[in-house]
Amino acid sequence: MTAEHTPEVVLGVGGGIAAYKVCELLRRLTESGHRVRVVPTADALRFVGEPTWAALSGQPVAAGVWDSVHEVPHVRIGQHADLVFVAPATADLLARAAHGLADDLLTNTLLTARCPVVFAPAMHTEMWEHPATRANVATLRSRGAIVLEPASGRLTGADTGKGRLPDPAELFAAARRVLARGGLHADLAGRRVVVSAGGTREALDPVRFLGNRSSGLQGYALAATAVARGARVTLVSANVALPAPAGADVRPVTSALELREAVLGAAAEADAVVMAAAVADFRPDTVAAGKIKKTGAGPAPITLVENPDILAEISGKRARPGQIVAGFAAETDNVLENGRDKLRRKGCDLLVVNQVGDGRAFGTADNQAVVLGADGSATEIPYGPKEGLADRVWDLVAERLGAGAGAAGTDR
Repeated sequence: MTAEHTPEVVLGVGGGIAAYKVCELLRRLTESGHRVRVVPTADALRFVGEPTWAALSGQPVAAGVWDSVHEVPHVRIGQHADLVFVAPATADLLARAAHGLADDLLTNTLLTARCPVVFAPAMHTEMWEHPATRANVATLRSRGAIVLEPASGRLTGADTGKGRLPDPAELFAAARRVLARGGLHADLAGRRVVVSAGGTREALDPVRFLGNRSSGLQGYALAATAVARGARVTLVSANVALPAPAGADVRPVTSALELREAVLGAAAEADAVVMAAAVADFRPDTVAAGKIKKTGAGPAPITLVENPDILAEISGKRARPGQIVAGFAAETDNVLENGRDKLRRKGCDLLVVNQVGDGRAFGTADNQAVVLGADGSATEIPYGPKEGLADRVWDLVAERLGAGAGAAGTDR
């Protein structure tokens, strides 16, 4: 896309109760300068009417293949789009898309689109977990479509579980990330990746802990950009106060031992693992049962024991042949020297080395780094947004995976 080009988005709306949330997504897209054509299914119009979509988009609403036939909408709409974003993508709509049906305007549009296609599923947990739905999702992902993981939470009625449509703000962020790639191929489609983020906390007593300054921003940027490139993302999140990236399967943890268990479990099926979390090297030998009180005699010594070296463990015990492992090294001095030493000791494929302290890296929106490779390479990433650094890291991971080869078409 050129600088003058107004991005054209087709917003497909499926027939689910979550359609009302898509009104907010539409508002965010139009207010940020995107030209949006809403293509609802007939059932979607039972939840939100045509006048609402037309008023919010400022465009006529295409609802059927017989509307404005002289413009051949079932072909033209998909051909002219920069992005097709479907939300909510119901179980029925995913099934029809996976099987190439063309029984309404939206499914016709999906067949003619040559731009990135994103599905944001929303349905009850049992429907999402049904083998038929899982097979349909795998088929769509194998063709390069981006199928986001649904969120967990309150569903229709009193039910709760996985299947909730992610928040509109996060859907909007996902759409913008895909558009920012300018139509590039989803080079991580069919891949499973694990990302760790945040900083672990090691309990001293029920109130206090040993921790660090990590905000989780870099790890969340890695998860979000991987989703935009088509990956199925497991995000192991340690003590992070950030909204969950749309499409990522977030698994919250607290301590280093909990993070180790979660990462090792998820890594068993992963093509790549990126350890961006700041993991405590040590933990207290014992945890007080009650709050430690002042006694006037001074504080009692705290005995520390080493935590497991998770990065070295994953690197030494590759769960799958060809698995790529990347780590992060936060250094305050002798940055490259310490980074090269850590790369050798850990045995990972890539190590992202950055300098921290004095307002750098932790808690900031920007970052810079040098990515050291086990093959002797060194890639400098200049100062800029953390999402830019994340994309460059995934470039290097994708190169080593042989992007698109082998795993595409699987949903293990």
